[in-house]
Amino acid sequence: MSVVARLLAARGVEVQGSDAADGAALAALRADGVRVWVGHDAGHVVAAGRPLVDTLVVSSAVRESNPELAAARAAGVRVLHRSQALASLMLGRRAVAVAGAHGKTTTSAMIATVLRAGGTDPSFAIGGTVLLRDPQAPGGHAAIPGGHLGASDVLVAEADESDGSFLNYAPTIAVVTNVEPDHLDHYGSREAFDQAFVDFAGRVRAGGTLVACADDAGAAALAAAHRAGGGSVVTYGAGEADVVVRDVVSVADGASATLSGGPLGQEPLALRLAVPGAHNVLNATAAVVTAVLLGLEPRAAVEGAAAFVGTGRRFEPRGEAAGVRVVDDYAHHPTEIEALLRAARPVAGGGRLLVLFQPHLYSRTRIFADRFAAALALADEVVVTGVYRAREDVDPAVSAATITDLLPVTGTGGGVRAVEDRVQAAHVVAGLARAGDLVLTVGAGDVTELGPVVLADLATRAGDDVAR
Repeated sequence: MSVVARLLAARGVEVQGSDAADGAALAALRADGVRVWVGHDAGHVVAAGRPLVDTLVVSSAVRESNPELAAARAAGVRVLHRSQALASLMLGRRAVAVAGAHGKTTTSAMIATVLRAGGTDPSFAIGGTVLLRDPQAPGGHAAIPGGHLGASDVLVAEADESDGSFLNYAPTIAVVTNVEPDHLDHYGSREAFDQAFVDFAGRVRAGGTLVACADDAGAAALAAAHRAGGGSVVTYGAGEADVVVRDVVSVADGASATLSGGPLGQEPLALRLAVPGAHNVLNATAAVVTAVLLGLEPRAAVEGAAAFVGTGRRFEPRGEAAGVRVVDDYAHHPTEIEALLRAARPVAGGGRLLVLFQPHLYSRTRIFADRFAAALALADEVVVTGVYRAREDVDPAVSAATITDLLPVTGTGGGVRAVEDRVQAAHVVAGLARAGDLVLTVGAGDVTELGPVVLADLATRAGDDVAR
């Protein structure tokens, strides 16, 4: 929501809004001159029965009982979903919409990074801060908020499939990183989920292209169907694909591969990334292909990918204390967690890998409990907190133990723990950690706030050790 607000404000639209709690997003909007409130109140929208605004933009998390939404409907104010507002910003632009159960934020940010490095200044709407290599900036990288109004006619956006709202977009290029079942609380079945992606591909504008990962069975099937129907398609992957990815190497401080085929040409191009993980190689390949389709020369596109150093909450370092490094990540689907832990293992080096995981949504936890357990088993120590309910009502039958009961006890410190209180869970993880370990705080909820708790405990313990 804050990204759309930033883009609208940058276009000269008068924007104001509210959130349930204060935080970094509201602070950034204030800095942009946007009026914001903490707390929802009908008086922000209607006064004496008369509308104070032309349009109310809401996310799927806003219920009909919200006082501002209820007041807007009663007063006849136009109500738009977030995706509809973003779709309006795509009008007259070459729009790139990135969809998939996972990889959207990173791939979108990589596309924006490659384009910027190649001399194009795209607008983008991304659910996280984009980090770019910049030797002049503190820490060697610059942070660009997820909402940016560029000078070119290109707009890059995440396309959220969770509620079907990505069907409001009509992109020039649709990127699909995977079609792996998720959000079945909304869709009801795998078939309905798959059909939504078929419909999404069908929204590509005339003359546009679907870019899809051939290594994912769902995305490969989507690409084949779209191509059979006469649509333009470019696939990428390590197997049979238009753009072939070979010689993938992932180490602690990055990854590399060679790319060839399709719009990139037959000469192998060397891809080098500053972020680890074979999954990031695939994400970067999608970004390179997209940039080339938008007019960037292939070699320049591949070289531009090296400028990407991450996004907020995607393997984001939070600090180090007592010889323990703490990293935060947004992974909240089993496939994402498996990819994260495999990429993190070489980063941990000789130390152990400790995970503090907060499940997101009761429905997702219930449906994928066994797969969460299998993914988390890749860590040395696991602490699972209570479920972050987000838009759902509490389900007393689902808890941290729903996952931990399925996990084997493999860690040296007991291995697996279910700790419902998230802050207490952070204290437990800090107590397990020792010098050389890598601690990951993982999940889409407020687990992101727990890195500082872990670091504070570790720093205190280190001080106590010195005192003795």
